Amino acid sequence: MERLIEYFSTMPSSHRTVLLVGGITFFWMLEGLFPLFRFSYIKWKHAATNIFFTITTAIVNLSLAFVMVWTSDWVTNHQFGIMSWLDFLPTPIVILIGLLFLDLIGAYGIHYLNHKVKWFWLFHLIHHTDTNVDTTTANRHHPGESFLRLFATILAVFVVGAPIYMIFLYQSLSVIFSQFNHANIILPEKLNAIVACLFVTPNMHHVHHHFQQPLTDTNYGNIFSVWDHVFGTYANVDNKMLTYGIDTHMSPQENEPIKNLLQIPFQEYRDIKKIEDEKVDNRSY
Repeated sequence: MERLIEYFSTMPSSHRTVLLVGGITFFWMLEGLFPLFRFSYIKWKHAATNIFFTITTAIVNLSLAFVMVWTSDWVTNHQFGIMSWLDFLPTPIVILIGLLFLDLIGAYGIHYLNHKVKWFWLFHLIHHTDTNVDTTTANRHHPGESFLRLFATILAVFVVGAPIYMIFLYQSLSVIFSQFNHANIILPEKLNAIVACLFVTPNMHHVHHHFQQPLTDTNYGNIFSVWDHVFGTYANVDNKMLTYGIDTHMSPQENEPIKNLLQIPFQEYRDIKKIEDEKVDNRSY
């Protein structure tokens, strides 16, 4: 355990890069061998769009990394936060609890708000516009959403009282699970039933990417599935029955060009109920 803490306390940036690139490469190859869906898309072109947003996310995170480091130093020096308050427990248990609450605030919580707060949703829906969900979709986030997620993570660090090693450990696990959960693969049902009791699986997260509510508003978790079980947002659906995308932006002219994806949050808000009502009215004439 001490070696683990020491490694993540001084984790080189090159190792984090290898983790990101290596994860994408591994799951890219795996979904090529055992795909859930055989998409009729140009995979490299699709990946290029999502990698663009991966780069913008990295830029946003780097621009405010000093705030997260300062927050971590402050809570550590002042012995503030959940991990400090539970330091009488064995270290592995404290780390597990810390990871659970980092995931609750920094992933589940902000993800839930992204669906419930209209202004947040305008940025988050860029992630949902992908009609060909694969491992590269994991990093398809508008820069505006990247800022929201970063602020949520900083808040999580403050509440949890996370030292530097916990931040690097959490972010490493987050990268791996996000790529795994978006990959165009599926776990055998019996294995999924076991793993999904604690962790988010592709079978679980694919449901979240269905193009219509109410399934769009389920399975918000990133690493741990327990929060979806606790808060009643868990849904189990046959993945082969899913359609990816978001019903307000199903046109390739809107969900593929990077320029339009960047502009969507500043375009007129689309209410799907209003759109459907207008279609019904037009048919009546």
